[in-house]
Amino acid sequence: MFRLLLIVLAPAISALGLANPVALKRDAWSDQVVSLHNSYRAQYGASPVSWNQNLYASALSWAQQCNFVHSPGGKYGENLYAIGSTSADALTMGLKSWMSEASKYDYNNPGFTSSTGHFTQVVWKSTTGVACAQANCAAGTIFPNNASKFLVCRYTPPGNVAGQFPQNVGRHV
Repeated sequence: MFRLLLIVLAPAISALGLANPVALKRDAWSDQVVSLHNSYRAQYGASPVSWNQNLYASALSWAQQCNFVHSPGGKYGENLYAIGSTSADALTMGLKSWMSEASKYDYNNPGFTSSTGHFTQVVWKSTTGVACAQANCAAGTIFPNNASKFLVCRYTPPGNVAGQFPQNVGRHV
């Protein structure tokens, strides 16, 4: 009887948007990711990016491994951030950290440096798609004594391409 009731009610529940709370959370998450990225990108004359679901799947898979190293292959741009708390807002804090690199970027000598590469990827004008995923990681995986939140953001097409910095990294407007 209970199984039949679920089958009968499933279309009604789905129509209300209640069937998959994970999807609802992901939509709120994707909106936040895109909104935060676009607010920073606008400050540097870059067009808005949109959510890329394929990037999300790969970013989530990488984040869940709780290994704070860049993924191999390099098909996408990638920014990583980790904080020693599972309750922290890693997305906001990560983007703020990456954008703090802007003050170190040398517009008179444009190019990649390890101290500005996160910033340049966020504002890279040719990038059109983004997705970020995060995972809670046990103590001993990223930080020796603390559980952590690990954020992985991926970008397509990737930024930080040699020879393309002058046209892709705008000045603050």
